[in-house]
Amino acid sequence: MNLKSLSDITRTLDLELSKFNDVYKQSLKSKVALVDLITRYILKQKGKKIRPVLVLLSSKITNEINDRTYRGAILVELLHTATLVHDDVVDNAETRRGFPSINAVWKNKIAVLMGDYLLARGLMLAVESDDYDFLKVITNTVKRMSEGELLQISKTRRLNNDEETYFRIISDKTASLISTCCEIGARAVTNDLEKIKAMKDFGENLGIAFQIRDDILDYIGTKKIFGKPLGGDIKEKKLTLPLIHALKNANSTESKKIISSIKNGGKKLDITNVIDFVKHNNGISYSEEKAKEYAQKAIDSLSIYKDSATKDSLIQLVNFVVEREK
Repeated sequence: MNLKSLSDITRTLDLELSKFNDVYKQSLKSKVALVDLITRYILKQKGKKIRPVLVLLSSKITNEINDRTYRGAILVELLHTATLVHDDVVDNAETRRGFPSINAVWKNKIAVLMGDYLLARGLMLAVESDDYDFLKVITNTVKRMSEGELLQISKTRRLNNDEETYFRIISDKTASLISTCCEIGARAVTNDLEKIKAMKDFGENLGIAFQIRDDILDYIGTKKIFGKPLGGDIKEKKLTLPLIHALKNANSTESKKIISSIKNGGKKLDITNVIDFVKHNNGISYSEEKAKEYAQKAIDSLSIYKDSATKDSLIQLVNFVVEREK
């Protein structure tokens, strides 16, 4: 399969993304000089903008992109950026997208307050425009993301994650926001509940496939993934699907040894040994099959829509997510 790049997939949205970038920049403006300084710094860190792209494509496949679409795209991007700023504080991260993180430059207190500002700015944008349906969706998403993160922390401490809990964590932590992007994109342009649900389901399944692929890359990536070195999840004692399945597949003695080495290894932990264990016990191949399964569910969700360039873009985006190398 000839895998298209993200920029190729989003080429049909060049004009809309340009407008989004302009409106997004305006939405960040503040009368407080320090806030303005930090938001300009954030804008320099050009991410892939996958979430606004999903809002725009979800509106476009359902109807025509309108002002509500742009407001929805700004809302999810503000929420996403706020969570990244807060995550960097929690993780003591020094960099973000190749730049020093906000907490590294301005310290934790300012970074936390800046994350709060971005979230509040998004909520205010929805309130000012009477987009109360967006608010209902987004507040549930924030709740799910927080619960997913806290559940993962509790499982990391005990090293007792199982497959069912893993899927609950990634559904809440990652898929909830991607699902929200697609639902808000549809809600912006239609009241048709069948189409809104189709896009919500599309996003949920795409988000799960995205996270499984991310977790696979932690074991097989040849480059640094978003600044994360190979085996980063193992060092952080996160039991993701490749390792969960390998532990279940291997004999109990071998599995106990691996768990013990992760729990007690510290700086002496042999990452290569854990990666080899996962590969040998079919953790990678099983996870790849699961990612493809959820990718297909996402594509199937689009079956109520007639064929179009936008539908093709969404399908290509699904393929990109499960085949990407970084």
